[in-house]
Amino acid sequence: MALYSEKVMEHFLNPQNVGVIEDADGVGEVGNAKCGDIMKMYLKIDNGIIEDVKFETFGCASAIASSSMATQMIKGKPVAEAMLLTNKAVAEALDGLPPHKLHCSVLAEEAIKAALDDYENKSKAE
Repeated sequence: MALYSEKVMEHFLNPQNVGVIEDADGVGEVGNAKCGDIMKMYLKIDNGIIEDVKFETFGCASAIASSSMATQMIKGKPVAEAMLLTNKAVAEALDGLPPHKLHCSVLAEEAIKAALDDYENKSKAE
């Protein structure tokens, strides 16, 4: 049996939404020192809707696939709905991750929530 599902391999080999949003409304960066994975998420939000989302990830296949899938899951969604994204939903959307790689989906959730928190803090400051 293969270590990774076809969906994981698809998102690893052809990740969606890779890049930087220079004038992002929210930016979140998280990392796991234990495994060395680092994720940075950028959000462009208009009227409470995530119009664009990009990511930069330094990490393994599971980390890149989790970042790619998570961005697809929140793009075009209201901020309130994106806040409900869970690592479990990301892993399920990828047709599962090996148990020792589940932390990658956790990082994707945390990076998105960090970017949403950044957006909220910037919105309050205005």
